[in-house]
Amino acid sequence: MLNARTHLFGLALLSLLSLGVWAAPLDLEDPELTAGYFQGDMDIEFTRNGEIASTRHWPNATVPYKIDEEFTEPYVAYIELGMRLIERVSCVRFVPATAQTLDYVFVTVSSSGCSSKVGYRGGEQTVKLKPAALDTGCFKLGTIQHELLHTLGFHHQQCAADRDEFVHILEENIQEGKEGNFLKYEVDRVSDFDVAYDYGSILHYSSKAFSVNGQPTIVALKPEGQLQMGQRLALSEADIKRLNTMYKCPLPL
Repeated sequence: MLNARTHLFGLALLSLLSLGVWAAPLDLEDPELTAGYFQGDMDIEFTRNGEIASTRHWPNATVPYKIDEEFTEPYVAYIELGMRLIERVSCVRFVPATAQTLDYVFVTVSSSGCSSKVGYRGGEQTVKLKPAALDTGCFKLGTIQHELLHTLGFHHQQCAADRDEFVHILEENIQEGKEGNFLKYEVDRVSDFDVAYDYGSILHYSSKAFSVNGQPTIVALKPEGQLQMGQRLALSEADIKRLNTMYKCPLPL
């Protein structure tokens, strides 16, 4: 008999396969933007080297983890399902931390939204998820994977150094005080790993992120990109290529 976690995994894969081509969902309040960190969900230290540095990659592509006991079994299963989906497309592995593990991710309860430390930091570092009905809010499978990609060292797509070739930022529509969330990264801080800009990245903001008036804050310069931005269903092909390049995963035969 299938256990609960296997059953959830099967249902999630069937739903993703049935959707095929995705468009970005419309959220009235995106929990990735409400946690109060840089760019909404990135708990980052600017005094450190950027995540282009190998010291910010998890050793041996292995991420030990603990999950807060406040999460009930269905939530634990969904968090681990997000991990398994990343494992299916890469050599990265998430393993339960032991009592002797010193460096690990602690997935814990948030009262404000979703957030993650960015890249390997050493010691205990957190992924914070606000409880919600499964497949909503911070507990969309894509949102869980989004936060775990931050943990693995990835930043938001729309702040790439070359983003002005692909999107236009409408500053007049951005909430006051949130303009800094749209700053571009320095080319020597964050690498694209020779993978082209991707509107459909699971790490791309939605078109109305931090909007003050309900109008777009990000406009795709290629029309087909407008509806792709902000999707939270699965890693895109570009996300998968970058992940496997960063962690030097063997190419499949």
